[in-house]
Amino acid sequence: MSYTINRLIKNVDFEDVDQRARQALGDHGFGVLTEIDVKATMKKKLDKDMSAYRILGACNPGMAWEAIGVEPRVGAMLPCNVILREVSEGVEVSAIDPVVSMTAIDNDELKQIAGKVRDLLSEVVQAI
Repeated sequence: MSYTINRLIKNVDFEDVDQRARQALGDHGFGVLTEIDVKATMKKKLDKDMSAYRILGACNPGMAWEAIGVEPRVGAMLPCNVILREVSEGVEVSAIDPVVSMTAIDNDELKQIAGKVRDLLSEVVQAI
């Protein structure tokens, strides 16, 4: 079982995919709460070079509200991370599969919500 939802977008500019990802997230009710430029961080902290790699911490407020309502500690697993990673063929987009990550919590209602979020994130990844 894969813990991520993945898509390779060939022959594209990294920043273009970033903008497309943000648009697709917004179109599906998500906002970007956090952003980590891993490439810049590795250069600054370790003086290491790497290909473009960005983590977008995305949240759908309605789904988060619902999840926190049935399991208050679920906040430790939020937001949902979407990764943009430059590869030789283009840009790989990966999103966490919340159903897999929520298996750590024994709560059937939460798993149902996670399924809805997974469906939305799958749509986001395909829309990019």
